Amino acid sequence: MPRSVEIDPKAGFCGGVIRAIGRAEAFLENAPRLYSLGAIVHNEAELERLAAKGLISVDSLQDVPEGEPVLIRAHGEPPATYAEAGSREIIDCTCPVVLELQQSIRRAHARLHEDGRHGTLIIFGKIGHAEVLGLLGQVGGDAVVVEDVAMLPEALKDADLTERVEVFSQTTKSPAAYRALCEGIASAMKAVRGVPPGRDLAIHETVCRQVASRYASLGQFALSHDAVVFVSGASSSNGRVLFELCRRVNPRTHRIGSSADIDPTWFRPEDSIGVSGATSTPKWLLEEVAEYLKGI
Repeated sequence: MPRSVEIDPKAGFCGGVIRAIGRAEAFLENAPRLYSLGAIVHNEAELERLAAKGLISVDSLQDVPEGEPVLIRAHGEPPATYAEAGSREIIDCTCPVVLELQQSIRRAHARLHEDGRHGTLIIFGKIGHAEVLGLLGQVGGDAVVVEDVAMLPEALKDADLTERVEVFSQTTKSPAAYRALCEGIASAMKAVRGVPPGRDLAIHETVCRQVASRYASLGQFALSHDAVVFVSGASSSNGRVLFELCRRVNPRTHRIGSSADIDPTWFRPEDSIGVSGATSTPKWLLEEVAEYLKGI
């Protein structure tokens, strides 16, 4: 049995996911089923729990029978989705932070193209991610999506860096990685102009404050334990990034989907074990894993 097991007090669902799941459960108290455009959360165990209540994940509106209600998850959707939905009942659970970001991107795009100018809108995010697709949809796809600094030369090859550039981040990205990307953009603009870009480079702080706090605290939590069990769904991009952060500071970090994935040989009797997870990992699953660890 390990010396101690502690759950990361800042782990668990982010506010946007809590809101979306709460609304889905409230709806299903009075309805047999509800169709969600995409997985409401990137965690297989939680999806199974919600499926038992009647939540059905689909890839598109075409997969929803006529007359059935549709849930838009916290990631948000492009305007085209609302237009296609027509008169369907929509339970819109777009996270308020994402909604504000969508509006900011529309305003920035208008600024960049007023008076015949041709500025560049850059989004730091995962290509193909649901939130990023929703953001691109706000501006008809007229933005450059960059996943990391290494992509910048190729991503900016057709951009006119003598014009104004505005940069936004997907809400769940690493603040440190976002800073590095913005520094790379500034360097690229200076190389073209011969001088720093100054006010022609607008960097918007759009990483969710709750998520940013998780990045800041997780490293300290991982360092304060002999070993860390990180619980995350296989499809969670946020989970992959946070897991790597944990493992960098504590090599004895193990990523699992549930307690069934735990190998008791990972641990020593004197270990202090920390249990953490992605912003898409439910608290009940963290508690289940912690109880299992206490019984090893």
